[in-house]
Amino acid sequence: MIASLTMPNKATYGSEDMKYRKIVHGRLDKRINRFIAEVFISGVRETVHIKNTGRLKELLQHNVEVLLEESDNPNRKTRFSLIAAAKNGGWVNVDSQAPNQTAFEALEVGKIQEIGCVNSLKREVTFGASRFDLYFEKQNEKGFIEVKGVTLEKNGVALFPDAPTSRGAKHVLELAKAVHEGYTGAILFVVQMKGCHAFSPNREMDPAFTAALFQAASEGVQILAYDAIVKEDELVLDQPLPVYLSRL
Repeated sequence: MIASLTMPNKATYGSEDMKYRKIVHGRLDKRINRFIAEVFISGVRETVHIKNTGRLKELLQHNVEVLLEESDNPNRKTRFSLIAAAKNGGWVNVDSQAPNQTAFEALEVGKIQEIGCVNSLKREVTFGASRFDLYFEKQNEKGFIEVKGVTLEKNGVALFPDAPTSRGAKHVLELAKAVHEGYTGAILFVVQMKGCHAFSPNREMDPAFTAALFQAASEGVQILAYDAIVKEDELVLDQPLPVYLSRL
Protein backbone atom coordinates (compact mmCIF):
# COMPACT_ATOMS: atom_id res chain seq x y z
CA MET A 1 0.00 0.00 0.00
CA ILE A 2 1.33 3.43 -0.96
CA ALA A 3 1.99 5.72 1.98
CA SER A 4 0.01 8.92 2.27
CA LEU A 5 1.53 12.22 1.21
CA THR A 6 1.34 15.55 2.96
CA MET A 7 1.36 18.38 0.45
CA PRO A 8 2.34 21.98 1.21
CA ASN A 9 -0.54 24.41 1.53
CA LYS A 10 0.72 26.52 -1.35
CA ALA A 11 2.18 25.13 -4.56
CA THR A 12 5.35 26.85 -5.69
CA TYR A 13 5.25 25.79 -9.33
CA GLY A 14 6.05 28.81 -11.46
CA SER A 15 8.00 30.66 -8.77
CA GLU A 16 10.56 33.37 -9.52
CA ASP A 17 14.08 32.55 -10.70
CA MET A 18 16.87 32.05 -8.16
CA LYS A 19 18.58 35.43 -8.39
CA TYR A 20 20.41 37.62 -5.92
CA ARG A 21 20.04 41.35 -5.51
CA LYS A 22 22.57 44.01 -4.52
CA ILE A 23 25.74 41.95 -4.93
CA VAL A 24 28.98 43.36 -3.53
CA HIS A 25 32.58 42.09 -3.51
CA GLY A 26 34.68 41.63 -0.40
CA ARG A 27 37.77 39.98 1.06
CA LEU A 28 37.37 37.40 3.80
CA ASP A 29 39.31 38.14 6.97
CA LYS A 30 38.20 35.17 9.06
CA ARG A 31 35.32 32.89 9.82
CA ILE A 32 34.13 33.33 13.39
CA ASN A 33 31.82 30.31 13.60
CA ARG A 34 29.47 28.29 11.38
CA PHE A 35 27.18 31.26 10.82
CA ILE A 36 29.35 34.36 11.00
CA ALA A 37 32.46 35.74 9.26
CA GLU A 38 34.32 39.02 9.12
CA VAL A 39 34.81 40.48 5.65
CA PHE A 40 36.41 43.66 4.37
CA ILE A 41 34.03 45.49 2.00
CA SER A 42 35.49 48.62 0.40
CA GLY A 43 38.09 48.66 3.16
CA VAL A 44 35.53 48.45 5.99
CA ARG A 45 35.36 45.38 8.23
CA GLU A 46 31.82 43.95 8.28
CA THR A 47 30.34 41.09 10.27
CA VAL A 48 28.41 38.98 7.76
CA HIS A 49 26.12 35.96 7.75
CA ILE A 50 27.31 32.78 6.01
CA LYS A 51 24.52 31.08 4.06
CA ASN A 52 26.01 27.64 4.67
CA THR A 53 26.84 25.87 7.94
CA GLY A 54 29.18 23.32 6.33
CA ARG A 55 32.92 23.29 6.96
CA LEU A 56 33.95 25.01 3.70
CA LYS A 57 37.58 24.90 4.89
CA GLU A 58 38.97 24.67 1.36
CA LEU A 59 37.04 27.77 0.26
CA LEU A 60 36.82 30.19 3.17
CA GLN A 61 40.49 31.00 3.45
CA HIS A 62 41.94 34.28 4.70
CA ASN A 63 41.94 37.01 2.02
CA VAL A 64 39.90 35.03 -0.51
CA GLU A 65 37.60 37.16 -2.64
CA VAL A 66 33.94 36.61 -1.80
CA LEU A 67 30.54 37.69 -3.05
CA LEU A 68 27.92 39.00 -0.66
CA GLU A 69 24.26 39.90 -0.96
CA GLU A 70 23.17 43.08 0.79
CA SER A 71 19.88 42.90 2.66
CA ASP A 72 17.13 45.52 2.63
CA ASN A 73 15.86 44.36 6.02
CA PRO A 74 16.74 46.99 8.64
CA ASN A 75 15.98 44.52 11.46
CA ARG A 76 18.65 42.01 10.47
CA LYS A 77 21.62 41.62 12.78
CA THR A 78 23.94 41.41 9.79
CA ARG A 79 23.66 43.59 6.70
CA PHE A 80 25.36 41.14 4.31
CA SER A 81 25.19 37.41 3.50
CA LEU A 82 28.18 35.57 2.06
CA ILE A 83 27.05 33.58 -0.99
CA ALA A 84 30.17 32.67 -3.02
CA ALA A 85 33.95 32.37 -2.87
CA ALA A 86 36.54 32.65 -5.60
CA LYS A 87 38.42 29.54 -6.70
CA ASN A 88 40.60 28.82 -9.74
CA GLY A 89 39.48 31.93 -11.57
CA GLY A 90 35.77 31.32 -11.05
CA TRP A 91 33.16 31.31 -8.31
CA VAL A 92 31.87 28.56 -6.05
CA ASN A 93 28.38 29.27 -4.79
CA VAL A 94 28.09 28.35 -1.09
CA ASP A 95 24.46 29.28 -0.47
CA SER A 96 22.89 26.10 0.93
CA GLN A 97 19.40 27.26 -0.11
CA ALA A 98 20.30 27.90 -3.75
CA PRO A 99 20.50 24.27 -5.04
CA ASN A 100 16.82 23.55 -4.28
CA GLN A 101 15.64 26.59 -6.21
CA THR A 102 18.07 25.88 -9.05
CA ALA A 103 16.84 22.29 -9.32
CA PHE A 104 13.22 23.45 -9.20
CA GLU A 105 13.80 25.85 -12.10
CA ALA A 106 15.58 23.18 -14.14
CA LEU A 107 12.75 20.67 -13.60
CA GLU A 108 10.16 23.23 -14.64
CA VAL A 109 11.69 23.43 -18.11
CA GLY A 110 12.59 19.74 -18.45
CA LYS A 111 16.33 20.34 -18.22
CA ILE A 112 17.13 17.32 -16.05
CA GLN A 113 17.22 14.72 -18.77
CA GLU A 114 16.84 11.71 -16.47
CA ILE A 115 13.49 13.07 -15.25
CA GLY A 116 12.23 14.85 -18.37
CA CYS A 117 9.21 17.11 -18.58
CA VAL A 118 6.87 17.05 -15.59
CA ASN A 119 3.20 17.98 -15.30
CA SER A 120 3.27 18.97 -11.65
CA LEU A 121 6.02 20.06 -9.29
CA LYS A 122 5.88 20.83 -5.58
CA ARG A 123 8.32 21.52 -2.77
CA GLU A 124 8.72 20.00 0.67
CA VAL A 125 6.32 17.07 0.41
CA THR A 126 6.12 14.65 3.32
CA PHE A 127 6.24 10.92 2.69
CA GLY A 128 5.97 8.69 5.72
CA ALA A 129 8.36 10.09 8.34
CA SER A 130 10.41 12.11 5.86
CA ARG A 131 10.04 15.34 3.94
CA PHE A 132 11.67 15.43 0.52
CA ASP A 133 12.77 18.55 -1.30
CA LEU A 134 10.76 18.04 -4.49
CA TYR A 135 7.77 16.01 -5.62
CA PHE A 136 6.77 15.62 -9.27
CA GLU A 137 4.14 13.96 -11.39
CA LYS A 138 4.16 13.14 -15.10
CA GLN A 139 1.78 10.86 -16.97
CA ASN A 140 1.44 7.82 -14.68
CA GLU A 141 4.66 8.49 -12.78
CA LYS A 142 5.07 10.09 -9.36
CA GLY A 143 8.38 10.72 -7.72
CA PHE A 144 10.54 12.40 -5.10
CA ILE A 145 13.84 14.17 -5.51
CA GLU A 146 16.20 14.98 -2.67
CA VAL A 147 18.62 17.81 -3.56
CA LYS A 148 22.13 18.10 -2.13
CA GLY A 149 24.39 21.08 -2.73
CA VAL A 150 28.06 20.29 -3.38
CA THR A 151 30.81 22.81 -2.66
CA LEU A 152 33.83 20.51 -2.18
CA GLU A 153 36.16 19.69 -5.08
CA LYS A 154 39.41 17.72 -5.10
CA ASN A 155 41.43 17.02 -8.25
CA GLY A 156 38.45 17.80 -10.45
CA VAL A 157 36.06 15.50 -8.57
CA ALA A 158 33.04 16.94 -6.77
CA LEU A 159 32.59 15.35 -3.35
CA PHE A 160 29.71 15.20 -0.86
CA PRO A 161 29.52 15.68 2.06
CA ASP A 162 32.21 17.97 3.43
CA ALA A 163 31.12 17.06 6.98
CA PRO A 164 29.36 13.98 8.45
CA THR A 165 25.59 14.04 7.88
CA SER A 166 23.39 11.48 9.61
CA ARG A 167 20.33 13.36 8.31
CA GLY A 168 21.57 12.94 4.75
CA ALA A 169 21.93 9.17 5.14
CA LYS A 170 18.41 8.96 6.59
CA HIS A 171 16.91 10.74 3.57
CA VAL A 172 18.78 8.46 1.19
CA LEU A 173 17.36 5.32 2.80
CA GLU A 174 13.85 6.81 3.02
CA LEU A 175 13.97 7.39 -0.74
CA ALA A 176 14.62 3.68 -1.21
CA LYS A 177 11.44 2.97 0.77
CA ALA A 178 9.49 5.26 -1.55
CA VAL A 179 10.85 3.38 -4.57
CA HIS A 180 9.67 0.10 -3.03
CA GLU A 181 6.19 1.62 -2.81
CA GLY A 182 6.07 2.50 -6.50
CA TYR A 183 7.48 6.02 -6.62
CA THR A 184 10.43 7.21 -8.62
CA GLY A 185 13.23 8.27 -6.29
CA ALA A 186 16.26 10.39 -7.16
CA ILE A 187 19.05 12.16 -5.34
CA LEU A 188 20.30 15.17 -7.25
CA PHE A 189 23.72 16.53 -6.35
CA VAL A 190 23.95 20.12 -7.53
CA VAL A 191 27.65 20.93 -7.89
CA GLN A 192 27.78 24.65 -7.19
CA MET A 193 30.66 25.36 -9.56
CA LYS A 194 32.13 24.56 -12.98
CA GLY A 195 35.32 22.64 -13.65
CA CYS A 196 34.52 19.20 -12.19
CA HIS A 197 34.64 16.13 -14.43
CA ALA A 198 32.85 13.70 -12.08
CA PHE A 199 31.00 13.28 -8.79
CA SER A 200 31.69 10.80 -6.01
CA PRO A 201 30.53 10.39 -2.41
CA ASN A 202 33.13 11.48 0.13
CA ARG A 203 33.86 8.10 1.66
CA GLU A 204 36.69 9.34 3.89
CA MET A 205 34.51 12.05 5.44
CA ASP A 206 31.30 10.03 5.88
CA PRO A 207 31.43 6.27 5.25
CA ALA A 208 27.87 5.84 6.56
CA PHE A 209 26.45 8.24 3.97
CA THR A 210 28.45 6.52 1.24
CA ALA A 211 27.13 3.12 2.31
CA ALA A 212 23.56 4.46 2.33
CA LEU A 213 24.05 5.83 -1.18
CA PHE A 214 25.34 2.44 -2.38
CA GLN A 215 22.34 0.69 -0.83
CA ALA A 216 19.80 3.14 -2.25
CA ALA A 217 21.31 2.89 -5.75
CA SER A 218 21.11 -0.91 -5.60
CA GLU A 219 17.42 -0.61 -4.69
CA GLY A 220 16.50 1.62 -7.61
CA VAL A 221 17.16 5.19 -6.44
CA GLN A 222 18.67 7.30 -9.22
CA ILE A 223 21.91 9.06 -8.26
CA LEU A 224 22.30 12.18 -10.39
CA ALA A 225 24.87 14.97 -10.46
CA TYR A 226 24.86 18.23 -12.44
CA ASP A 227 27.30 21.09 -12.36
CA ALA A 228 26.17 24.72 -12.43
CA ILE A 229 27.02 28.01 -14.03
CA VAL A 230 27.83 30.42 -11.21
CA LYS A 231 27.22 34.07 -12.00
CA GLU A 232 27.62 36.87 -9.51
CA ASP A 233 23.85 37.15 -9.14
CA GLU A 234 22.61 33.70 -10.16
CA LEU A 235 23.11 29.93 -10.03
CA VAL A 236 21.95 27.94 -13.08
CA LEU A 237 21.97 24.15 -13.45
CA ASP A 238 24.10 23.18 -16.43
CA GLN A 239 25.55 19.80 -17.44
CA PRO A 240 25.27 16.25 -16.06
CA LEU A 241 28.38 14.75 -14.48
CA PRO A 242 29.36 11.08 -14.35
CA VAL A 243 28.63 9.57 -10.93
CA TYR A 244 31.17 7.13 -9.46
CA LEU A 245 29.95 5.41 -6.33
CA SER A 246 33.17 3.44 -5.98
CA ARG A 247 36.61 4.96 -5.46
CA LEU A 248 37.98 6.74 -8.57
